[in-house]
Amino acid sequence: MGTESESMLHLAAEAFQSKNFDLAAEIYECQLARVGDPGSRLELMVKRADALAFGGKFTEAFDVYRQASEIERLRPAHLTNLTEYLSGSIRRQDGEGSRRGSPGREEEAAAAGATGSGYEDFCCRICLSFLFEPVTLPCGHCFCKKCLERERKEKERPVMCKQCRDSSRVADVQSYRVNVVLSSLLAKWFPALHQAGRLRREGNGLYAEKKMEAALEKYHQAILIAPLDHILFSNRSQIHSSLKHYENALRDAEMSCRLMPHWSKGHVRKAQALVSLGRTEEALREYLLCLSMEPDCRVAKTEAPKLLSELLAPVTDQVPEHISDYSNILSSRAHIKSSISAPFQTISSCSPSSGSSLPAPERSEGSHVKGQQELRKLSQCFLLKRKRRSTEEEAEEDRWEKSVDHKRSKSEPTETPDSLSSEVGDVLDPADLECSLCMRLFYEPVTTPCGHTFCLQCLKRCLDHNPKCPLCKEELSEYLVQRQYCKTVLMENLISKYLPSELMERQKIHQEEVAELSNLNKNVPIFVCTMAFPTVPCPLHIFEPCYRLMIRRCMETGTNSFGMCLGDNLKGFVDYGCLLEIRDVKFFSDGRSVVDTIGRRRFKVMQHSERDGYNTADIEYLEDVKVEGVAERELQSLHDTVYDQALVWVNSLKAEQKERIEGHFGPMPEKDCELQASPNGPSWCWWLLAVLPLEGRAQLPFLALTSLKDRLSGIRKVLLFMAHSRHR
Repeated sequence: MGTESESMLHLAAEAFQSKNFDLAAEIYECQLARVGDPGSRLELMVKRADALAFGGKFTEAFDVYRQASEIERLRPAHLTNLTEYLSGSIRRQDGEGSRRGSPGREEEAAAAGATGSGYEDFCCRICLSFLFEPVTLPCGHCFCKKCLERERKEKERPVMCKQCRDSSRVADVQSYRVNVVLSSLLAKWFPALHQAGRLRREGNGLYAEKKMEAALEKYHQAILIAPLDHILFSNRSQIHSSLKHYENALRDAEMSCRLMPHWSKGHVRKAQALVSLGRTEEALREYLLCLSMEPDCRVAKTEAPKLLSELLAPVTDQVPEHISDYSNILSSRAHIKSSISAPFQTISSCSPSSGSSLPAPERSEGSHVKGQQELRKLSQCFLLKRKRRSTEEEAEEDRWEKSVDHKRSKSEPTETPDSLSSEVGDVLDPADLECSLCMRLFYEPVTTPCGHTFCLQCLKRCLDHNPKCPLCKEELSEYLVQRQYCKTVLMENLISKYLPSELMERQKIHQEEVAELSNLNKNVPIFVCTMAFPTVPCPLHIFEPCYRLMIRRCMETGTNSFGMCLGDNLKGFVDYGCLLEIRDVKFFSDGRSVVDTIGRRRFKVMQHSERDGYNTADIEYLEDVKVEGVAERELQSLHDTVYDQALVWVNSLKAEQKERIEGHFGPMPEKDCELQASPNGPSWCWWLLAVLPLEGRAQLPFLALTSLKDRLSGIRKVLLFMAHSRHR
């Protein structure tokens, strides 16, 4: 019997996981009929209530929760699913959908919060406030340093960028320094907000030292400077709570919620103040609202089930059992009179409801009204357990809220967003946004972990010579080996918005440079090293700074090509070479790289030159002269003969030699179907020239020949000489 019961309970759990809530509820109901032990009944009743709630039958679910609480007071662990369900209902009504942590949510909230503040371009997407001590992550997005540290500490997991959701490259946020350029610009453009940030930091230090009154004074000063900063009110609320000034704490928390309705921490502060004042129902609503915004909020996830447990505890007061209309129980005062989101206001609405069901998570939005009604019923049922506050208390609160509105209207700065933007434009000096390396306007600005910003190309060129920051000499080996330089988004947006003409001029200069570097006839980069041949792989080890720069430019321009020539004591390099194409590059932490290339086209050097430490050349490409008729037949016969000779020589090599050659150059290519199809001739000829034991100077004439017949004749002579030498 026990085995059958366990099997049914396992089936119910699977049904719940697969969102078949009706089946789960039925199984739990059947099992309840067989269980007499109070503890087991309690567990089954909670599970059945969870299934009913998620299945959209909230009225029945609430009755089951209430019956379970009469057996024994429900523990917070029993109410975790109910908490998740209620917060998810608010989130769905808010139009966010049931997908947890949607990236668009934070963006929408941040945009809504920053609008009207005048510094929406300089907003941290974690605290939704003015950036203070901005740190730039490897993905290019900026956040307050303290916000990142708090995220790492509270979430106990790697920091994830709130904008692009990238956490793969963020190691230890403590190793990232404040963005020097951006921090100084914000202090220059917004001195009042920057000063408020400094006061906030000083206040936090005093709070950590338990100097509450001194910390409170710092926050008083900061709020006078920045009366629209929701964080200041939130933190001051916490200080008031520590001083047991709970009414003041609640007022500051409410103001924080008004200023930033979609900031979850403000609602946490408000809930904490309400708990201290004994207003449990309202505190629960705040925690649920918080979870609807931030499902991973640890404080709300812990405290909401505790409050639910308290509210569902057996009632000692005499409450009529048969009440069909709950509308008269609610206070006529709206629960949230500040600018909280509409879905939460519907929770505390006092319109009547009866017999409705809340839609399950997977149901359509057509049941939206029913969901509102059942959330109202939850609120009403909770309020049955508590006495209404007197009308005098409500009137007092109304007077306070009017007073706050009046003070806020008086303290709001006269600047509008447009005026603040124009103010930034007025004080912005293009010199403020100049790269310290090229002394020109930042182009594709990137910020290192040590907090210094440079043009992308300027930084790369410096790292070619030394894997350290050009300014502070901080070691950047790890940053260098990743080679994932992301542009600092805020800096780029600032330049685009406030310096459009300067940016266009800077782009024009860059495009001219790229166009010049992209020309594969004029000033083609030349790597002076060894012989290279068409179709033959040529792996290279790059370590000299000038060649690091050369390889990088080839890749950035999109050509992925450069020339290879032998060195020459007089000219610097010989007059014939081969164009190589980069297939892959592997970088090392010290800046070295292994470049996998393959030969493509032969060329003749028309003019030797130099650029930024490496050689360049104006070149002319070479092609074999095609023949027809009798000459073509003779060429085919010669080709077949030499190919057979080549096979004999290759097969005569020792196994170790052959294995080593094929490991480096690959196996010998087959005959081409069309002898003269390629302008460079058959691939096997070049493969053979690459593996024959000839010096570079002996190989060079073959590269210069444009007659396939002459090339084949030369190869035959070499093979005959090799055969003769072996038999001698």
